Amino acid sequence: MQFQTLISSAQLAAHLQQPDWVVVDCRFALAEPELGAQQYQRGHIAGAHYAHLNHDLSGPVRPGQSGRHPLPAVGAIERTLGSWGITTGVQVVAYDDSGGTMAARLWLLLRWLGHTAAAVLDGGLPAWQAAGHTLSSAPAAQTPRVFSAALNNTLLASATDVAAARTDAQRALLDVRSAVRFRGEQEALDPVAGHIPGARNAPHTDCLQPDGSFRPAAELHAHFDALLHGTHAGDCILYCGSGVTAAHTALALQHAGHQVPRVYAGSWSEWITDAARPVATGNN
Repeated sequence: MQFQTLISSAQLAAHLQQPDWVVVDCRFALAEPELGAQQYQRGHIAGAHYAHLNHDLSGPVRPGQSGRHPLPAVGAIERTLGSWGITTGVQVVAYDDSGGTMAARLWLLLRWLGHTAAAVLDGGLPAWQAAGHTLSSAPAAQTPRVFSAALNNTLLASATDVAAARTDAQRALLDVRSAVRFRGEQEALDPVAGHIPGARNAPHTDCLQPDGSFRPAAELHAHFDALLHGTHAGDCILYCGSGVTAAHTALALQHAGHQVPRVYAGSWSEWITDAARPVATGNN
């Protein structure tokens, strides 16, 4: 049985010792980039490898051209995944301590690379510990394998795709950042505030329950039906600040039974690198 969206702490615990399972700790804080690695060293799920958002799950930033977290080069991410023991037939479980927002980035990368046996631990490390499971400070065993990508570029959207979608009534453009960032009232991460004209605001946090676990699939399905206004999820493009939390909403959509939408990986931080691209503020 493959887990392709979410997995519970009980389900992970039952499979944790299996050799064809790989667990990856994705904890990361944008304001403190090394905090996640430090937390990993202090304690993590036994056997888990650590994935650094900036170093492992993103490529080099190209000032004036890319967003804050560009997709990694295919060869680079193939080597990284292989070094963690990921290959065809391996079940991957990603977790964090932030409601799955960082873990979903690895989930989306794996789907883009053609590896669908990937799931996010529902509720993350807090749920794991609340269930009574202990942590380990031992480094992960190194069992390198060869990971070969089979790219699924239909999951990604470019700035050109976004420009076309924002005026197309048959498609939907969802901005999953907070409402205050969408309206341009606050912007702590990027030099320009606002949103892409034509986008609807759909904060990724609306997909979560207060304890950081995902809302039930039926609730999420109804939530997205209301947001999409009849648009098929496959005709939807998601974006956020830099292509991280948009992956979280893509995961929620699939968990709810919708088709995985496209993600604008460059997102807002890439969109604003071109001053000719339009920007809107407020709720319009």
